[in-house]
Amino acid sequence: MYEIGSLLIHENAGICKVKNISMHRLSREKESQLYYTLQPLYQQCIIYTPVNGGKVFLRPIISKEEAERLIDMIPSIQAEPYNTKATSQLSGYYESLLKTHKCMDLIKLTMSLHAKKQEVEDQNRKFGAIDEKFMKRAEELLFGELAAALGITKDEVPEYIASRVDALVEDEAENDDGEDDL
Repeated sequence: MYEIGSLLIHENAGICKVKNISMHRLSREKESQLYYTLQPLYQQCIIYTPVNGGKVFLRPIISKEEAERLIDMIPSIQAEPYNTKATSQLSGYYESLLKTHKCMDLIKLTMSLHAKKQEVEDQNRKFGAIDEKFMKRAEELLFGELAAALGITKDEVPEYIASRVDALVEDEAENDDGEDDL
C-alpha cells in the first residue's frame, strides 16, 4: 500500500500525488472499500482508485538517481523510426510502448518519433497526425515523471536532458582525445 504524499504513475493521468486513503462506496459497488484519493500534478481533477489495485495500473515514480541514469543512457540508445502505412498497426505499436509505463520505453518512443519527424521533414513531407499525437503523449508522460523525480518543472526537462547529454558527450570526447596520447 502506498502512503499519503507518495508520487505515483497512474495509467491515464500520469503523475499523481496520494492525497488520502479512505473508505468509499461507489454507486456500482455493493460494499465500501479502501480507495486512494489521487491528485494529478498536471491536471485539475481528483481520481479515486481502489487500494487493492483493481484494473488500474499504479507504480511509484522513479528516483532522482534512476532518472539521471536513464538520461545518461540516451547517447547510447539507437531508436529507429517505426514506419507502416497501416494506421491501426502504427497506433497499436505506439500504444503498446505507452502501456508498459516504463521510462526507457518512453525515451525510445520519443527518440524514434523525433527521428521520424526529422526524416519526413528532410523529405519535405508532413509529419503524420498519429505520430504527432503519440509523440506529445510520450513526452508528456516522460517529462512529467522526470520532472517529478528530478524536482524541476516539466518545461525544464528538455533543457536538463540536453545539457546533461551534452556534458556526457564532451566528457567522452575529452577521454577519447586523452587516450590517443597514450
